[in-house]
Amino acid sequence: MEKFKDLKYVRPDSETVEKALTSCIAEFEKAESFEQAHKAFLNWHKISGELETMYVIAYVRNTVNMKDEFYDGEIEYFNEAIPKLTPVMKKWGETIVKSQFRPRLEEIYGSHYFHTAEIENRLMNDEIIEPSIEENNISTEYSKTAASCSTEFRGETCNFYGLLRHMQSSDREERREAFTAWANLYESVSSTLEEQYGRLVRLRCRIAKALGFDNYIDYVYLARGRYDYGAKEVAEFREAVRKYITPICDKMYKEQATRLGIDKLRYYDEQLVFPDGNADPIGTPEELVEKARKMYDDISPETREFFEFMTEHELFDLVTRENKHLGGYCTSMPDYKAPFIFSNFNGTSADVDVLTHEAGHAFEFYYAARQLPLPSLANSTSEICEIHSMTMELFAYPYMESFFGDKADKYRYAHFTEALKTIPYLVSVDEFQHRVFENPDSNAEDWRRYWKEIEQKYMPWRDYDGNEFLESGAFWMQKQHIFLYPFYYIDYALAEMGAFSLYRRKVENNGAWEHYLKLCSIGGMYGYSETLERAGIPIPLSDDVVKSTAAFAEKQAEIFQSKL
Repeated sequence: MEKFKDLKYVRPDSETVEKALTSCIAEFEKAESFEQAHKAFLNWHKISGELETMYVIAYVRNTVNMKDEFYDGEIEYFNEAIPKLTPVMKKWGETIVKSQFRPRLEEIYGSHYFHTAEIENRLMNDEIIEPSIEENNISTEYSKTAASCSTEFRGETCNFYGLLRHMQSSDREERREAFTAWANLYESVSSTLEEQYGRLVRLRCRIAKALGFDNYIDYVYLARGRYDYGAKEVAEFREAVRKYITPICDKMYKEQATRLGIDKLRYYDEQLVFPDGNADPIGTPEELVEKARKMYDDISPETREFFEFMTEHELFDLVTRENKHLGGYCTSMPDYKAPFIFSNFNGTSADVDVLTHEAGHAFEFYYAARQLPLPSLANSTSEICEIHSMTMELFAYPYMESFFGDKADKYRYAHFTEALKTIPYLVSVDEFQHRVFENPDSNAEDWRRYWKEIEQKYMPWRDYDGNEFLESGAFWMQKQHIFLYPFYYIDYALAEMGAFSLYRRKVENNGAWEHYLKLCSIGGMYGYSETLERAGIPIPLSDDVVKSTAAFAEKQAEIFQSKL
């Protein structure tokens, strides 16, 4: 494999791809032996993998520079071309699930692959092609709106992420000013964001109706691969969070206010854990990557091999730049069995979190793609995939002296408590989306009201210092997952429970790495519950598991605090 920047990109011709996939179906249908059917099966995945690899290359290069006209055009092309393959994708699913060779194929690729194909068949028809194209285009439109936002702050041009760095300053006035600039930036595009979201809501409901669902929620649970639990179980999980985790977080925030010497914690104080400033990493982006290399070299032979591959092929883009897409992600190119990590370094501890969290995603794909019979089987559902990333963050704790020097204990305490304190926000985002799609005719005013009510329920400490825009309930629109990845965010909360469970094994010296490696090796071979059971991780969709995990996390936070 070449370095990422040297990988050749060629736009796939959608008609040629469709003909090739159709040919695979014909070969599979007329196969008289398992060997012939298996050959057609593998060829289908080869063609699909090539298509996905070209898309990922284009997507990464587009997000690196949202004003690159060539790759902007390529993403527009994919937004149109991929939904048009829906009929042939549906035909493939229908063909393989009823095939006489299915039992033999299940022996190799697992029954979950075919169960997923059955579900996906239900989620595809010709009527959703046009609305799916429109949804893709609006999502791209939203990304451009968010990426183009910038403002001058203390002589520096800052996007949203650049302002977040100032919101962690030890100078409260700087934090307040950065917060005001951040809120003003969102307010300046709020009408656009609300209009875009409204169109997305209507389109998503239209897609669900076209597929015969009563509402979008029923559709999206299946689309997200949630086959063994539903909205009822998630609502019970959210309630367990409110009962057992919100009170712990409320207590932690009150302790934080005392530590900072302020009467009441405002939103712009939440990220400052220590009065003299949070622990910031030591070194340039290049030096941080080198420190990460040494860390992964020491953790295990598997992580050593993985990170050498990442650095050799330059599978990172980490530094914040103008016109770069917000946030961070890990994606993968099946043709090369290669992950790619994208982020926006801002000089805070979040930079190290990228080198653990996104690297956890990347490691899982790299490892599983080499263990499983198809690279596509390396990808599980998101509430499993986020365990890979969040656990790697926790497993990296022994190496934090390298990144933070004598502030490593401050980092560990802040990181661990933040992992817990984030959960009420995660379930808030989830309940917000349920409220919106339970009331699909709701408007922007309703959305703000929903958020305000939900926020007070799960995050009673939240105080926006009188900022009218955010006090109105507008905070919801700063979360890109609501726009781009509907109903994704609860996955982080469920996954954090799994990560805490694996870290508990590590604290108790109970085979943590072996269980983690087992989880990574499984990939997407099984469903949610079976995957957790095989990896020895408690399923968090119960009151008892949330209660027990919360108690462990509270105790562990106290241990970290005692070392400050």
